[in-house]
Amino acid sequence: MPPHTLGQHGPPADAAPLGEEEAEDLLRGICFKTGPPRTVGVELEWLVHDREHPEAAVPHDRLRASADAVRATPLDAALTFEPGGQLELSSQPAGSLMACVDTMAADLASVRATLGRAGLALAGIGVDPWQPPRRLLREPRYDAMETALDRSGSAGRAMMCTSASVQVCLDAGEEEPGPLGYGRRWQLAHLLGAVLVAAFANSPFRQGRRTGWRSTRQSLWAELDPARTLAPGGRLAPRDAWSAHVLATPVMCVRGGDGPWDVPEGLTFRDWIRGSGPRPPVRSDLDYHLTTLFPPVRPRGHLELRMIDAQTGTDGWLVPLAVTTALFDDPEAAETVYRTVKPLAETAGPAAAPRNPLWTAAARDGLSDPELAGAAAACFEAALEALPRMGASDHVLATVAAFQERYVARGRCPADDLPGPGPAPHGRGSAR
Repeated sequence: MPPHTLGQHGPPADAAPLGEEEAEDLLRGICFKTGPPRTVGVELEWLVHDREHPEAAVPHDRLRASADAVRATPLDAALTFEPGGQLELSSQPAGSLMACVDTMAADLASVRATLGRAGLALAGIGVDPWQPPRRLLREPRYDAMETALDRSGSAGRAMMCTSASVQVCLDAGEEEPGPLGYGRRWQLAHLLGAVLVAAFANSPFRQGRRTGWRSTRQSLWAELDPARTLAPGGRLAPRDAWSAHVLATPVMCVRGGDGPWDVPEGLTFRDWIRGSGPRPPVRSDLDYHLTTLFPPVRPRGHLELRMIDAQTGTDGWLVPLAVTTALFDDPEAAETVYRTVKPLAETAGPAAAPRNPLWTAAARDGLSDPELAGAAAACFEAALEALPRMGASDHVLATVAAFQERYVARGRCPADDLPGPGPAPHGRGSAR
């Protein structure tokens, strides 16, 4: 393993200890890389179900065999599998919305064909409606994660093994202030987040029962350790706020060998740098620590929006990708939406997302909440006006418009269309 390469089994033996000032400089420099916001990406997580009997648990050996077959499929996107066997495709950074859409659509077609030959299908649902958490991957990373998350209750295992999302990735923005400046985009991501939760809520069931949430997935995130899942608070500038947040968050684990890894309790990364912990941290430990933080918006050189449920249907994923990209990268749409959502957040109180009342209402009520419904209507209108200026295809425009008419215009979200989790085949990936 080359020096400073993040590995599964611990840091390089020759890596130098990381100093506190160096860590702060790295966080400020690598997490908000500014430039013209022309790059977009998407990470799509999917549940994998039996095509004919989606309510039945797929045996581990069958999931492993299908994973091997998908790994042998030529793809442009990076392919990974989550602890419960969920499949994730992470696109390469694309220079335009349509470049991202076209390459991901081609990859998805290949993956679906490969799984179809094994009698399996991708299911775009935020939380598995039938199965309890069962972990397929047995690695030191996931053993440690399970131990750490269990301290906050059972939501961690459910998140690891039964959840799926659409994560939209956008440039951090420009250095200068304005609608495309990184400070405004960071703020907009948090202001808009609750509207995205509500509009795309798609997980009303868990383990065969209705949960009372349109987005059960979002409710699970809110139950996790708040130090790891809340948005950075306070009035600091984005770079300073994120740096302080990362160093003040307890480390999930200390990597070392083939495991088991040490899972300390209450050891912040700053304390680790200052001499606590079983060994000094190195650069790759900081890189790894960043992957164990789960705020609704995570800066990773770009902004990763993590609050959107997986979407039903062959093209359901297109809608959050297209809408969110338009609202951030079109200056006119960005300014319109900022003015729309800012008053909503100001009435929600000081609690950080995803635990403030606005985010709770979004996850519980979807677009049946009148304020969120009004904001979503304005956002979709702005996006539909912006998408032609961004070169969106007729198919993308029609798909977004159909979603707007079916859901947003009626104060509804995809969760309102999902049938109860009996043996009905909605896990096949097509909407009713």
